[in-house]
Amino acid sequence: QVRLVESGGGLVQPGGSLRLSCAASGFTLGDYTIAWFREASGKVREVVACLSVSDGRTYYADSVKGRFTISGDNARNVYLQMNSLKPEDTAVYYCHVFIPSGSNWGNYWGQGTQVTVSS
Repeated sequence: QVRLVESGGGLVQPGGSLRLSCAASGFTLGDYTIAWFREASGKVREVVACLSVSDGRTYYADSVKGRFTISGDNARNVYLQMNSLKPEDTAVYYCHVFIPSGSNWGNYWGQGTQVTVSS
């Protein structure tokens, strides 16, 4: 079955860096677009970055452009490198894939990983 498992979150000071990982299984990573979302306390879940694994196209929210980088290893993992972190980046970060057809049709989310940016 489709499964997404995030890791790499933690507590970091403002200006610091973290690298989140999303381990994907149950589907062919290269066939889909993988996205990182985040949900801060009391706020709506928002998209942070997307990666079309097959051709490498990316999308970034304006709030993270120039600071975050999404990448994949063409196997089973997608990463989110987060630099110059700010307190407003504090949130639970989720990995997501939408499979539009077939027996695994549907939206899939990981369990999330907490990122806290604080001094």
